[in-house]
Amino acid sequence: MIVATRDRPALLAQALDAILTQDYPGPIECVVVYDRAEPDPGLAREDEHRRVIVISNDRTPGLAGARNTGALASSGTLLAFCDDDDVWLPGKLRAQAGLLAERGAEVAVCGIVVLFDGKETERIADETALTVTELARRRVMEAHPSTVLVTRDAFLHRVGLVDEDIPGSYGEDYDWMLRAAATGPIVAVPKPLVRVLWGAQSFFQRDWRMVVDGLEYLADKHPVLRADPRAAAKLMGRQAFALAAMGARRDARRLAWRTFRSNWRQPRSYLVFLMCAGLARPEFLLRTAHSFGRGI
Repeated sequence: MIVATRDRPALLAQALDAILTQDYPGPIECVVVYDRAEPDPGLAREDEHRRVIVISNDRTPGLAGARNTGALASSGTLLAFCDDDDVWLPGKLRAQAGLLAERGAEVAVCGIVVLFDGKETERIADETALTVTELARRRVMEAHPSTVLVTRDAFLHRVGLVDEDIPGSYGEDYDWMLRAAATGPIVAVPKPLVRVLWGAQSFFQRDWRMVVDGLEYLADKHPVLRADPRAAAKLMGRQAFALAAMGARRDARRLAWRTFRSNWRQPRSYLVFLMCAGLARPEFLLRTAHSFGRGI
């Protein structure tokens, strides 16, 4: 199990406790990877069934490099990831490992509970949404890195490592999930088994230019993101939102019109028009979406 962390010791302690107290009958090895921060060797632990290894990210700085560092340093036949501000709920690991064995699959996810501003919103995983086309067309929040359980062989050889070349590691989990869906079916436990905290100090500071560049990189890498009209509208809508948030209103309006023409049902185009007219601020729109367990 890989936990990438950076200067959030209290949240990290909660995440580790939830992992190590899982009712999974087999051994659990947890690799804590410190990214651009001094490791805490006091977290290391060596028990018969529960082990904690503490290391530093020795690859590209950021989430992608940290996750890859942990995966390569681990020794288990199954790999799982947990962000340091998320918490696995009881039964998560047992349920997913059992589902992988039962279905002969290589990748599993599960539902989540989004915690934002004191409000909890459940998002139940639906396997029909975990195809390349559906992942391209809509934001599937349950396909979250903290829900992933994958065989080591698939991660290293078929799906591949997390892409470290994406600008700012933006959307590295989305890229990985698209690649996983292309290699075979992703199975899902239809229960919320991970609590995802929104609103804590971000692993990286919000950088709207990074969002635009990251999405452009993903579109170049995954042709479906431009070929499918609904997927293209989502992509352009997200880029337009980022452009409006950074004050590039002319470019934002132009891209919002393209979004509208590609799919008039795509709500991001309307949000961008409101922002460009000075009728809504990005912080307000983001907060409103988060309160319903959704993102922009």
